[in-house]
Amino acid sequence: MAKVHRLVGNNFPDFNLDTSLGQPLSKDDLLGKWSVFFFYPKDDSPGCTVQSCRFRDDYSEYEKLGVQLIGVSSDSINSHQRFAEKHSLPFPLLADATSHLRTELKIPKTMGLLPGRATFIVDGEGIIRLVYNSQLRFKQHSKVALDFLRENFSP
Repeated sequence: MAKVHRLVGNNFPDFNLDTSLGQPLSKDDLLGKWSVFFFYPKDDSPGCTVQSCRFRDDYSEYEKLGVQLIGVSSDSINSHQRFAEKHSLPFPLLADATSHLRTELKIPKTMGLLPGRATFIVDGEGIIRLVYNSQLRFKQHSKVALDFLRENFSP
């Protein structure tokens, strides 16, 4: 049986960050709808591009479920906008420049240096329902999220 992450059942932290779509986004904007947050180290790096494009390719599945998809890294809004445009990413990318969310969620760094890669599923009340951490299995993040949603969520 899989071990349940220590944050499952806790509130997702409050935040108010700018997005690649040119609008701020806060926790309050998400209430009433399930959300998937995927954290990645760096715009346009090879693994992060694969991870983001996998979420892009699965985007219609998230839409069918009525689930919001949000990417997060510490890159700037300008970097996010270039990255989203280059790879036709249809979802917002949050600019967590101070790593507030990353710190609040205690996302571990890889080898103490590289920002961690993690995916969180948050229900409509702001409660964390799934945490998936894997720096090297960047292709799996969207699959794990969709599998969980299909099994545990009905729109």
